[in-house]
Amino acid sequence: MQIGLIGLGKMGFNLALNMRDHGHQVLGFSRTAATVQRAVAEGITGVDSVEEMVARMPQRRVIWLMVPAGKPVDDNIAKLVPLLDEHDIIIDGGNSHYRDTLTRYRMLKEKNIDFVDVGTSGGTDGARHGACTMIGAEQAVFDYLEPLFRDICVKNGYLHTGPNGSGHFVKMVHNGIEYGMMQAIGEGFEILQKSDFSLDLAAVARVWNHGSVIRSWLIELTEKSFALDPGLASIKGVMHSSGEGLWTVQEALDLKIPVPVIAGSLFMRYRSEQEDTFSGKVVAALRNQFGGHQVDTK
Repeated sequence: MQIGLIGLGKMGFNLALNMRDHGHQVLGFSRTAATVQRAVAEGITGVDSVEEMVARMPQRRVIWLMVPAGKPVDDNIAKLVPLLDEHDIIIDGGNSHYRDTLTRYRMLKEKNIDFVDVGTSGGTDGARHGACTMIGAEQAVFDYLEPLFRDICVKNGYLHTGPNGSGHFVKMVHNGIEYGMMQAIGEGFEILQKSDFSLDLAAVARVWNHGSVIRSWLIELTEKSFALDPGLASIKGVMHSSGEGLWTVQEALDLKIPVPVIAGSLFMRYRSEQEDTFSGKVVAALRNQFGGHQVDTK
């Protein structure tokens, strides 16, 4: 299959190589020429513009967007729409909000352009060697694309989740769960690190990953992180959030579902980005006022 791939960053570049390895012809485009040339050096056909990409593809075109959520997706769709024919396919493989996906689907449906939302998991290694994908699409469109997903995903690693929007919805909840799991791992290892025992944290992670209840890829990555930097002294404890955890919590609020673990992990990410907080100052002052508790001064 011939695929036009827009966005050759860490995920897009590895997906392009994955597709190439499975015999698909990839036309790659990115905003920077150097990024395109890196892909060309790996056997990807580079193009200088979206217009050139579309012109070089036969019908039925498949254009895969691997760009940040939000305006970049809308901008690329706006460029593509005048160039495409009926029943060409646009795939959004990024972490778009599923409500935005539904809006885009309805707009493209009016123009008879097919749209597919693909929640993509597995990180850069998965993109390169076998992704996990959650696919929202009309049945006939999914059937057309299924050979591609079968090729680029791990065994049993793709699912037609249902109609458009469902793929990004399932991936959103997946990422909310991921927030909670990583927060629990982080908190557990902080307890270990601050204990009176001189523990080899990489070794702890390693043994936990052999038969324990919490064995997982995240624990494997924890071991790898401590092996590279035992005290993690080279990095700050700032945990940036890209949006999916917030969206998951917002959806839970709309549905009146309590999600204290996911919500708490989201708030901890916000807290990690602050050097100090006014709320913390207020609580410290109150404790000093009513109980004479010590306060730390600048």
